Amino acid sequence: MINKKSKDKIGFFNYLKKKLIKTSKNISKEIFNLFKKKNIIDEKLFNKLQEKLIISDVGIHTTKKIINLTKKYIKSNKLESSSQLYKYIKEEMLKILLPVEIPLIINNKKPFIILIIGVNGVGKTTTIGKLAYYFYKKKKSVLLASGDTFRAGAHEQLFSWSKKSNSFFIHNSKKKDSSAIIFDAISKAKKEEIDILIADTSGRLHNNFLLMEELKKITRVIKKNNNMIINEIMLIIDSNIGQNSINQLRTFHDNIGITGITITKIDGTAKGGIVFSLANEFNIPIRYLCCGEKITDLYLFNAKDFINAIFTDY
Repeated sequence: MINKKSKDKIGFFNYLKKKLIKTSKNISKEIFNLFKKKNIIDEKLFNKLQEKLIISDVGIHTTKKIINLTKKYIKSNKLESSSQLYKYIKEEMLKILLPVEIPLIINNKKPFIILIIGVNGVGKTTTIGKLAYYFYKKKKSVLLASGDTFRAGAHEQLFSWSKKSNSFFIHNSKKKDSSAIIFDAISKAKKEEIDILIADTSGRLHNNFLLMEELKKITRVIKKNNNMIINEIMLIIDSNIGQNSINQLRTFHDNIGITGITITKIDGTAKGGIVFSLANEFNIPIRYLCCGEKITDLYLFNAKDFINAIFTDY
């Protein structure tokens, strides 16, 4: 007999599978079709596999790793046909993701500070709204700090999300310095014993020196507020941009140290292979996936669910 929890799990998996259909077709269907026939294992086969993985935005370094492991597996098992390789590649790609399946743990020290960063257009503010609602459903009080002082309408948009997510909101129209607004937000959160502070920041290009220096200033200011610590520096990545997200993550991480990643718009792209590249090259926890526009469309990253949703026997 299937209990309610099992039904919910099945329902979620089917939903995730539907959301990842474009990535699934681009990765597993192509690989499945390549291996379904008993092709001779030769360099031509590996060239085709490499091409399909790179097109799926798995990335050249991760692709080479998968191919090298596959070659060793073939040699040690003395395989002559490619028909057994589909399952093996699925298992190896799962191994790439498992180390970054680390959920964000909210400790009891108030406020738990989450700093949200990312370039313009990745869905930063929308993700903040989803995060706020996610924590609200877990009986946590949340304060949203409107630290995006550059984008027109940013404050109004975040205020709207605060109402939808039953969160508190802070903004000072007289202050144009993000660090000053976030400093005030910390003081408010401490005074009112709010559980979680989620601070928005201005969208910035990862290669803009002045904007990156401003981001460093924000982190310094937070630490000066009675020796507060930033519990999570979360980078929001748009899955549609593919391999460019590697450069974004590398620059942000080198400058301020990223502690977690949330990947957005994963349902609208065939480039979901970037998840493997991010995991393999940086080993930074992937906290959440955003799959849709609803306030509830934020999901804990689960490596096994992600793999099973993508790898289907066509």
